[in-house]
Amino acid sequence: MSQGVCPWWLGYLLACPLRRLFQNPEEIFRPFLREGMTVLDVGCAMGFFTLPLAGLVGPNGRVIAVDMQERMIRSLKKRATKAALDSRIETRICSSGGLGIDDLACQIDLAVAFAVVHEVPTPASLFAEIRPSLKADGKFLIAEPTGHVHADQFEETVRIAEQAGFCIVERPDIRRSRSVLLRPIERGGKS
Repeated sequence: MSQGVCPWWLGYLLACPLRRLFQNPEEIFRPFLREGMTVLDVGCAMGFFTLPLAGLVGPNGRVIAVDMQERMIRSLKKRATKAALDSRIETRICSSGGLGIDDLACQIDLAVAFAVVHEVPTPASLFAEIRPSLKADGKFLIAEPTGHVHADQFEETVRIAEQAGFCIVERPDIRRSRSVLLRPIERGGKS
């Protein structure tokens, strides 16, 4: 599922602790999470968001972290072990053909795609793969960097998500990002 995939070495910059000054993961995700939840982190890179998500879901929660770059996943695993969060994090290497999450039907409370959708050649396919993984009351947070994704491009992404069976819950304010929180529309079409 790649178009302009972030180079693996840039993962070190993305995981830099200074990034917390303008994108604090706990502040971003706390409103959407409770202990014991299961989170899908799509395009997790080296785990800048994955590790805090694992902290927020607590010892009974789980984070499934998916990335297509093995080097990113290896680094995430090392960081998770060092932070003693590895028991809460499951890592997966996906392919350009899909996320490989068919086994997660109706298991995900929150799916997160942070600075990812603009790298995907067919967002509709990504959304179609994520939707079945969500629980009936599950949510899907998309955030795209304002420096890479213009407002009209982001609105096109939202439109594609709506066509894929999602509706807007809210538009959270995340610094340096265009963001939307979605939920799946019931299979009968109710929103």
